[in-house]
Amino acid sequence: MITYNTENVHMPAIRRRDTTAWIRRVAASYNKKVGEVGYLFCDDEHILAVNREYLGHDYYTDIITFDYNEGDTLNGDLVISLDTVRTNAEKFQKDYDEELHRVIIHGILHLCGLNDKGPGERELMEAAEDKALGLR
Repeated sequence: MITYNTENVHMPAIRRRDTTAWIRRVAASYNKKVGEVGYLFCDDEHILAVNREYLGHDYYTDIITFDYNEGDTLNGDLVISLDTVRTNAEKFQKDYDEELHRVIIHGILHLCGLNDKGPGERELMEAAEDKALGLR
């Protein structure tokens, strides 16, 4: 089950049923199934508080992924700052909807085992995001 909730923001204009089906297709392309995945859309202040409390990081970010996977079943909580998504869309001259979907799937790709912090990993993650966006 995939759930969508908010904290301090309005729910973004996403088609939940279509988004859920898309997430399942992307997970299946990595031979994974979706278990319990919860999205929390929030503002910058909330994600900063989460980052400080749970990760000890004192900075804003677009997404934090908490991985509770069990074998090939994806389970996790994904916290997304809509403020940072909007800022990044403007910064990189991208459509807001496209940037939001890129971040939505970025967390799923983390749950599928992809990373983006090590050498060469960011390029692999971006390629995987592009491929996943093509499945929308």
